[in-house]
Amino acid sequence: MLDLKGNRITYFGHSAFSLTSASGQVALIDPWIMSNPHCPDCLKKLARVDVIFLSHGHADHLGDLLSIAKQFRPKLVAIYETCCWLGERGFQKEVLPMSKGGVQQIGDFAVTMTHAMHSNSIEHDGQRIYGGEPAGFVLRLPGGATIYHAGDTALFSDMKLIGELYRPQLAMLPIGDLFTMGPREAAYAIRFLNVKHVVPMHYGTFPVLTGTPEKLREETRDITGLVIHALEPGQVL
Repeated sequence: MLDLKGNRITYFGHSAFSLTSASGQVALIDPWIMSNPHCPDCLKKLARVDVIFLSHGHADHLGDLLSIAKQFRPKLVAIYETCCWLGERGFQKEVLPMSKGGVQQIGDFAVTMTHAMHSNSIEHDGQRIYGGEPAGFVLRLPGGATIYHAGDTALFSDMKLIGELYRPQLAMLPIGDLFTMGPREAAYAIRFLNVKHVVPMHYGTFPVLTGTPEKLREETRDITGLVIHALEPGQVL
C-alpha cells in the first residue's frame, strides 16, 4: 500500500501536479493549469503556492507559471538557464537555480534534480530561447515519502541509479510516446527504478500522444506487486 505520510498529491492533467505537505505547504510541478484543457475548472483557482518545480520550459510545462508566480511569489526551482530567464521576468528574489545532481531544501520539500533526455526551450514574444537542459526531480516530503517526477524524457539506463540512490515509493512517468517514452519504454523505466507505484502522465492530451495506461499495464503484467495509478485530472493520492 502506498503510504505518503500524510502528504497529498493532486493531478491537474498532462504532467502537472500539486504536492501538499501534512503542514499545508503547497508545491506545483510543471504548472500548466489555467490553459490546460484537461484541468477541471475547480482546480484553476489556486489558494496557496509556496514553490514551483519546473522540469523544462516547453509551453505544456511552463504553462501558467508566470501568472501564478506574480500572484503568490513562490520560490521557483529550475535549471540555471531557465532561472536566469525567469529572473529577467522580474523574479530575481524568487528563483532558486540548480543543476543535475544537486539538492535543495525549500520549506517542507527537499529536491534533487535528475537527468532527463529531451530538449528545453522557451517561446516568448515570438522568439524561441534556449532554456538549458531538461530535468526530472526526486522530491522528498515530510515523513520520508519520496517521489520521482521524470519530466519529459526518453528511457535512459541511469534510471537504475535513481532507483538505487533515492528509492522512490512513487514514480510519475510519461507514457505518451512521440515526444517522450511510450508504454514499452516506461515499462523498462519501472524495472530500472524498482518502483511499485506509478502514475502515468503526458498522454492523451493531444491526439499524437497515443500511449495509454492500459498498454502500460500490458507491458508490465509480469512485475509482481506493481500498482499503476491512472489518475483522472482532479483525483488525489
